[in-house]
Amino acid sequence: MRPAVAALKPSTITSPIMNSPLRIGTRESQLALWQAHLVQRLLEEAGSTTQVVHIKSDGDVDLHTPLYELGVQGIFTKSLDIALLKGDIDLAVHSMKDVPTQMAVGIVVAAVLERGVYQDILVPKTDASFYGSSVPSVIGTGSIRRKAQWLNRFPEDTVENLRGNVNTRLQRLADSLWDGAIFAAAGLERLGLRPANAIDLDWMLPAPAQGAVVVVCRARDQKILEACTPLHHAPTALCTGIERSFLRALMGGCTTPISALATWHAGRISFQGNVMSAEGRQKAEIVYDVPDHDAVNLGERAANDVLAAGGREILEAFQRGK
Repeated sequence: MRPAVAALKPSTITSPIMNSPLRIGTRESQLALWQAHLVQRLLEEAGSTTQVVHIKSDGDVDLHTPLYELGVQGIFTKSLDIALLKGDIDLAVHSMKDVPTQMAVGIVVAAVLERGVYQDILVPKTDASFYGSSVPSVIGTGSIRRKAQWLNRFPEDTVENLRGNVNTRLQRLADSLWDGAIFAAAGLERLGLRPANAIDLDWMLPAPAQGAVVVVCRARDQKILEACTPLHHAPTALCTGIERSFLRALMGGCTTPISALATWHAGRISFQGNVMSAEGRQKAEIVYDVPDHDAVNLGERAANDVLAAGGREILEAFQRGK
């Protein structure tokens, strides 16, 4: 893993031209392919030749069971990890929020791309008049984090499970009797699918590393690490590293309602993190604003503080109830 705090500018080192095409592994969803082709373009601009290799993941096969019931961390990364370690591909591209905080042995981060938008958005089925009203609504999401935060704010609402790729979820919303559904803004915007009536949920704290794309490779592939150097964005790596350290210290994953956001500006790090019960009735949160030189172990410190503020009891109750 790259050091958390480095020069807060993307590297400009030129990578070597590889003798054979770099095989970029990706899931087959439209969004995953968008990410892979972005990495492909950036690598080729830096002098490498590439090819994209499609790998099917378990998360793409089971589109009905809620993620928090599958009980497997790295469900969207496991198949790519195997292909990478077997030598079937040279690097893999992931949505960083899908990558377990404890990566597979022998696999390391090659580059963290500059972060896109990290907010969640509400997509109404028709009009948005229900949003913020006193009339109970029905909302779709497959994320326990989004469900907890929505019910914390709108406890009279009902949240239904919504799984699948972006297009599948948009179609399920259109075919349903729901009032709306929650999506990551980055996914819809990258595919040009954000509806005009979508609403930014500025109050909803994102998943750790949401909106960031990460490239991983085998630990000993020095040439591939060097080829990926121009893609690395140090401010994004710093902020997502803090968020993921917070998640790791709380021993959380995509099955746990843990949220975090770190942002960097003018030499300072702002951090917000929270833990909620599954139905949003309990919440423990923490807020920091520190100089970036004081960011070492910030994620772990924030995790300890949120545990002391009631997060420990919330997480223990959540684990008992699973």
